[in-house]
Amino acid sequence: MCTLAHVFEDAGLATVVLTPMWEVAERMNVPRALHTRFPVGLSLGKPRDKAFQDEVLQAAFDLLSEPEGPVLKEFPVSISSTGGEPLACPLPPRMNADLHPAVDEAQALKAAYDRAYEKNKRTSIGMQISADQVPEALGRFVRLVEGEAWDEVGFPGDPTKIAADIKNFYEEAAISLNDSPPSARSAESWFVTETLGGETIQTARIKMKEADVNFYFWYYLLPMTQHHEISKD
Repeated sequence: MCTLAHVFEDAGLATVVLTPMWEVAERMNVPRALHTRFPVGLSLGKPRDKAFQDEVLQAAFDLLSEPEGPVLKEFPVSISSTGGEPLACPLPPRMNADLHPAVDEAQALKAAYDRAYEKNKRTSIGMQISADQVPEALGRFVRLVEGEAWDEVGFPGDPTKIAADIKNFYEEAAISLNDSPPSARSAESWFVTETLGGETIQTARIKMKEADVNFYFWYYLLPMTQHHEISKD
């Protein structure tokens, strides 16, 4: 949306962007942006609360009266995420002690993923890799954590999309490891905070940031809802 704002402005159309990503709006010099501290996916804050949503929209439209830009202001109300407690999800035992523990963990979860896929007949994996490629792809993040330069690891595509496929693999495997279907946010939190795969990608983000890798390639390795430990600055 930040890029589109510049395109529309160049065409003579005034724009306002609502964004939870202050750093991105600032870096891209958006003409007018309202920073909202809402859970990702809730652009207007409170579902079915017309008065609150009108307040957010009015604050956004008020930016159009600013005499000059770029303008970046923060909406004063913050909303906490709900349903994000990590799952109490049992992980299968290690299968191959010769593999890195994170890679072995992913290998061991394949049977659970297959059960979930057989039951649901659909998957969110496939933006960049298949389910069969998850352990090997996770191994590339392990190499990053162990000190190899990110551009020498040889990711088979966009690392942010590969990380999303790995996350989806874990979340879908969790479906068959629980008695009841987990919420999307709780499965996401489980992946990031309770699994070796999530820990590996989290650590890879930090390594890439410290190595001054392009902002995009480390910042979006995990969902915005899981950005607890590092920021752009």
